Amino acid sequence: MHIDSDLYQRVLGEELRKLRRRRGWTRKELNQHLQSDISLQTLATYELGTRQCSVVRLVELCLAMDELPQDLLARVHRRVFTDEPGKVRLDLPRIVADHRPELLPLRRWAEDRLRQQGAPREVQLDRPAVDRMAELCGLSTAELLALLHDLAEPVPDGLDPGGGGRL
Repeated sequence: MHIDSDLYQRVLGEELRKLRRRRGWTRKELNQHLQSDISLQTLATYELGTRQCSVVRLVELCLAMDELPQDLLARVHRRVFTDEPGKVRLDLPRIVADHRPELLPLRRWAEDRLRQQGAPREVQLDRPAVDRMAELCGLSTAELLALLHDLAEPVPDGLDPGGGGRL
């Protein structure tokens, strides 16, 4: 099995950022809960996936946010290795937060999915579903995929995901 280290690091960073945001903390507030002194810039680079952290540092971050490291790594592993070929992963809350008018049908669909009890926050669509969603949005499949790709990029803290960001 080939490991795409850049992808793995980026997904790990996204999961760390999700954990922090779920707690409602800024990076500064997270830093105050850590045993060691980590600069805010270093925390940012971990979350962006541009810098690797040691296993000990990862455990420290997880424990500060009341997360078992093995649970975090299991989520990262699923995200990196279980995407099926030909499928597109959608982060439903991210789609709901995006307010581009051309994505209105997709946003409504994502809102409906999120209202369902126990619904996953991420789903995978196969090509026929993406084709149909593009048709509903009045876009070509390539245009929709480009917009979804734009949404998949990490959004720095404090920026509105409505202008593009992680899917």
